[in-house]
This record gives sequence, C-alpha cells and structure tokens, in this order.
Amino acid sequence: MAKIHKPRSGSLAFYPRKRAKKETPTFKNVSYKEAEEAKPLNFYGYKVGMTHVIASDMHKKSPTYGQKVAVPVTIIETPPLVVVGIRAYGKTSEGLRVLTDVLSENLPKELARRIKTLSKRSARGKGKKESKESEEKEEKGAKGNGAEKIKELIEKGKVYEIRLLASMQPKLTTTGKKRPELVEIHLSGSIEKQFEYAKEKLGKELSVKEAFEEKDFLDVKGVTKGKGFQGVIKRFGVKMHRPKAKERRVVGSIGPWHPATVMWTVPRPGQTGYHTRTEYNKKLLKISDDTSINPKGGWKNYGLIKNEYIIVEGSVPGPSKRCVAFRKSARPAPLEHHKVEEVEIVATKQ
Repeated sequence: MAKIHKPRSGSLAFYPRKRAKKETPTFKNVSYKEAEEAKPLNFYGYKVGMTHVIASDMHKKSPTYGQKVAVPVTIIETPPLVVVGIRAYGKTSEGLRVLTDVLSENLPKELARRIKTLSKRSARGKGKKESKESEEKEEKGAKGNGAEKIKELIEKGKVYEIRLLASMQPKLTTTGKKRPELVEIHLSGSIEKQFEYAKEKLGKELSVKEAFEEKDFLDVKGVTKGKGFQGVIKRFGVKMHRPKAKERRVVGSIGPWHPATVMWTVPRPGQTGYHTRTEYNKKLLKISDDTSINPKGGWKNYGLIKNEYIIVEGSVPGPSKRCVAFRKSARPAPLEHHKVEEVEIVATKQ
C-alpha cells in the first residue's frame, strides 16, 4: 500500500538554508598527508555539463559483468593553475593562523582584478626585454624575503602546514570570465618537503595530472544552482492540500499554542539553492586533453573545451561555468559496485 502521509522531505542536517558566503568553494581539511613525497591534494576546475559514456562493468557480481554499459558522468575543465605564492600556517589553540606569505615577483596581470592592492608594476607580467631580469628577481624572491623567514620558522618548529597560493586562468576557457579565482592548494609530505616543492613551483603552472590519477575517488564541492525565495512545496516537498482547502501550498499547522513558538524543524519558506554542498566518493574515470569530444556547436551553456579536463562519474553541484573544487576522497572507497573501467565512447550529442 502506498504511503499517504508525507509532511515534509529534505534533510535537517543542512541548516540554515541560506545563500553561500562565496561562490568559490574551499576545503579546510584534506587527507593523505602522510605520503612520502610532496604532492597537491586538491584542485579546481569549471563545470562543463553532464553527458554519458560507454564503459566496461568490471563488477564480478553484477548481471552486466564484462559488458558495455552507459554511465552518467560530469565533465570538468581544468586549465592549469599558476602558483603565485607560498603560505605558511601555524597551529594555535584556536586553530590554524597565517604566519607569513611569499608572493611571486611576476604575477599574472589578470590577478589585479582580484587583488586591488597589487601595484601595476607587479601585475604587469614579463616583457621581452625584462625576461632575464624578472627570472633573477624570481629566484631572489624565492630564496630571500619571506622564503628565508619561512625556513627559519620551520627550523624553530612553528610551521604546521604549507600551502600554495594559486590563481586560476579563466582566460584560457570559453566561460567569458575575466576575474580569476585565488585558491589554496594543500600539499602532502613533511613540512620540509612541502617547502621545497612550493619553492620549486613558485611562479610556474600546476596541472591536474600532478595531483590525481585515473580511477581515484574524489570529493567534489560546489555551490548549487540558485532558485531564489520559494515556498514550502518546492523547498521541502510538503504535500499539497485538497482543492477545497482555503490555502493549498502551505503547511497544515506550524505548531501548537503551547509552547507558543515555531520550531526550527517546521518547513518554512525561504532561500532555495545557492548552497555550498559536498558530494563524496565520485570516481575519476578519465583525465584527457583530447578536444575531439566537443560537439559541433560547443557544450550547452558552456562552449568549447580548450584545456585538460576530467570525467567524473555521477553528478556535481552547481550549474555550467561554475567553479568547483575536488580533493582526494576523505572517506573509505566504496565497494566493488563502483568498478567501472575502460571508458571508450563519450556522448557528444545534446
């Protein structure tokens, strides 16, 4: 018999349902820091959209074992990040705090749109005549100034973690965005190895292949599609009243006389969408730079893919062109039923 009683739906774990503070998602914590080598643990990209791929089902207990199956996937374009700085964190009783930053001598000129305090000279970039001088300044900037200060703090044992400050490059994509996002990249390994890796990468580009490999499981974080101010029917899925009722798209009762209050568990109208959400254990099926997957007219609401991209199994929060973050999975990997391999065909018709 069907269940008639349906007062509400929607998890109370996501509370309050308000607009996200910022559109660029960040990860406070990442896993696999006990690795021997220094390596990026998270990355950023722009959501292209969803399609499906034809892949092999390698789950032995599945009825389609060894056969080709259609798998829904999301494509995320991942242009290389430019490492513009090094940030050292110290641990206090109130959490992590920034000890010092080291910025590259030659910053991308587009970064001045994000950081207004940058001087025109530092945001100008390399010129033809100044290339050798700028490279020398880059080396001096990495060895002197704040880099030596970070090294002294490491020797004193005050540095708890080192992260990379990286700038995204939307100019390489067809999103039409001009102001780049400034993000933090976590690193694995010991503090000394993190510092050496950060010095080596300062002022250079960082690729998604340096952080992840195919068949990895990722946690994807993004800001969902905004839907504005909505009522309880759309926001919580409350069942509508019968046609003879005075009001149909409302809650039957918002609470008793005593206690004379409206509990927070009662569905109420308000902001719907544009929330920060994290989805766990998304399998990374493919990393490629083959632009032959582009449809003739480009991807709907996005355009053409011009850089490296990743193909992730399942859906990802947010609309097309939105910046999404992904990291190594923090939870244990799922069981055999996620064993989809050998991606052959990517559907490009929309």
